[in-house]
Amino acid sequence: VQLQAFGGGLVQAGGSLRLSCAASGRTFSPAAMGWFRRAAGKERQFVAAISWSTGTAYYTDSVKGRFTISKDNAKNSVYLQMNSLKVEDTADYYCAADSFRFGPTMDQYWGQGTLVTVSS
Repeated sequence: VQLQAFGGGLVQAGGSLRLSCAASGRTFSPAAMGWFRRAAGKERQFVAAISWSTGTAYYTDSVKGRFTISKDNAKNSVYLQMNSLKVEDTADYYCAADSFRFGPTMDQYWGQGTLVTVSS
């Protein structure tokens, strides 16, 4: 399974970006897909995940109310709509998928990072 993420860029604080991630490869039926991020000099942080079967979403506290995760099963894709962006949201964002886990412990498949830079 290959995950390809895109949609990062430079945005001013308060602005919006939408990240996309598409999965390809063998038959894809994960338990969940999600997003993590890693800011410079910091450890990887869970951002959001969505159950592939039910659509239940799970967010880290710092993005609740600002970020929305969604999916398109037919396109094997997951999206992250990021609104009201803050400087502290600046990071490389990674798409993830897992056949068994849902949430911060997802660790089976990873996409390449897409850089989000929020300027003040």
